[in-house]
Amino acid sequence: MTADKSTAGAVQMLYCPKCGAQRFVPQGRKKLQCQQCEFQFFRNAACAVAVAIICDEEILVVTRAREPAKGQLDLPGGFVDPGENLEQAVIRELKEELDIEVSDMRYLMSGVNVYPYGGVIYDTTDVFFEVTYQNKPTVKALDDVAAVNWLPMQTLTLAQFAFASQREMLSRCYAL
Repeated sequence: MTADKSTAGAVQMLYCPKCGAQRFVPQGRKKLQCQQCEFQFFRNAACAVAVAIICDEEILVVTRAREPAKGQLDLPGGFVDPGENLEQAVIRELKEELDIEVSDMRYLMSGVNVYPYGGVIYDTTDVFFEVTYQNKPTVKALDDVAAVNWLPMQTLTLAQFAFASQREMLSRCYAL
């Protein structure tokens, strides 16, 4: 698959991945079709998880170590891997990013987002969970996390967070 940047900043697929013809054209926002072999490629949303970790009126936030939104606040989490359910993704991501293990989590809501990375703008469906602790667990900033902080909920502002879906969730679920 050869890709080329379009004027909109997103990557455009020019060649059909099935027959190789340079007749691969958009059919609306989410589908591309080859005009030679009629192969159809669907651009579906990627699934991601994020976790609000709560202890004594404080929330654990991470600072992003990489683009997009390097240096901004984020909730721990990440993309769901193929063959993985949402809960497995939460468990894996928290271990990878913070070196903590969880078993009990509560679904909060889902939201839509965009994630620009490497010249491609990914549409995502972000699924939010909450994990509550009676005592703060020992955490480490690992993987793509630059720093970890426990912040009082009442001191947070939505503008501090990197992604629109997280701002929406924090507003709806925690009245920020």
